[in-house]
Amino acid sequence: MNFDFDKLPNRRGTMSVKWDSDPDPEMLPLWVADMDFTTAPCIIEALERRVAHGVFGYTHPGKEYYDAVTGWFDRRHGWKFDPSQVIYTIGVVPAISACIKALTNPGDGVIIMTPVYTCFFSSIRNNGCRVVESPLKRTETSYAIDFDSLEDLCRDSTNKILLLCNPHNPAGRVWTHDELRRVNDICVAHGVTVISDEIHCEIVFKPHAYVPYATVATGPYVICCSASKAFNTAGLQCANIVSPDEKMRALIDRAININETCDVGPMGVTAVIAAYNDGEEWLDTCVQYIHGNYELLKERLGAMPGNLKALDLEGTYLAWVDVSSLDIPSAWLCDALKHEAHIWFTPGTEYGWAGEGYLRINLATSRAILTEALDRLQSWLQNR
Repeated sequence: MNFDFDKLPNRRGTMSVKWDSDPDPEMLPLWVADMDFTTAPCIIEALERRVAHGVFGYTHPGKEYYDAVTGWFDRRHGWKFDPSQVIYTIGVVPAISACIKALTNPGDGVIIMTPVYTCFFSSIRNNGCRVVESPLKRTETSYAIDFDSLEDLCRDSTNKILLLCNPHNPAGRVWTHDELRRVNDICVAHGVTVISDEIHCEIVFKPHAYVPYATVATGPYVICCSASKAFNTAGLQCANIVSPDEKMRALIDRAININETCDVGPMGVTAVIAAYNDGEEWLDTCVQYIHGNYELLKERLGAMPGNLKALDLEGTYLAWVDVSSLDIPSAWLCDALKHEAHIWFTPGTEYGWAGEGYLRINLATSRAILTEALDRLQSWLQNR
């Protein structure tokens, strides 16, 4: 089947967070992490059939849902788990928050590898815990885990959780089997539980391969995952928490109910079943298209003034761009680009102090929109 990722629907005026949060009609928003692509046809068709039923009451996912979820990860990633290990909820951020609530006490430390997804910080603080940063080490073209720092922090008995991002947003790393196994060994040695956010696991570029943390783990862990990033269904609000530990699942299930995030809707459930049963061809084509956008970004940045550099992108559709050569604070730069060039990127400082000197660009849009945004960036750099 042919899928046209160059043809996009008009998202303005649809109450879109991405496109309607700024009234500027000329703004090109390449910030928040949702795609501009129409989702997979199999999902649209499944939702149309569900809408035709006409009743949208409370929904309880059944065997078809769990078979779709477990079948997908077994078939595509070699990760086998039992349906009894799955807890559904409305999103990965609520899932992370519930896991922290369930597995910590106020004042406990939660380790994160910065720069990292904004909501990691808020989820930790909202549960009364301490943010404990283990900054990633910058390499020439990417990042690496600072295992010495990580082990030092894990030795501190007040640090109870490692909140892992696999693949990593915004650094674009897809952690390898050896890296994850070393993370596991450190955490097991010091009694630290791993909560792994794996929402970006399907957007991975060859030769890299997503390794589910569960497949290397020998200690306690929880995986938070969703079809939402891969299939552009975040607004349908459906995600999963997976853990083999029955006692941990009971604590998490209780926390989800305390947070009142236990009820998913019929559309989200329908979309997940369709995506995981029939969406693989669409997804593979989408990933190829996004990688083409990344190649365009690298080529265009290399021809611009200012010596901007896109770091290696192994996974996610979020490019991490080094703008430190401009010697302009990231937040100021992004504000200037919004108001003067009408392009909306995300300042690196939203991902912690380690993000200063960087900005994040969402590549999940048409090549035409990306090209226009890069034209505007080049013009701004030439005339600043």
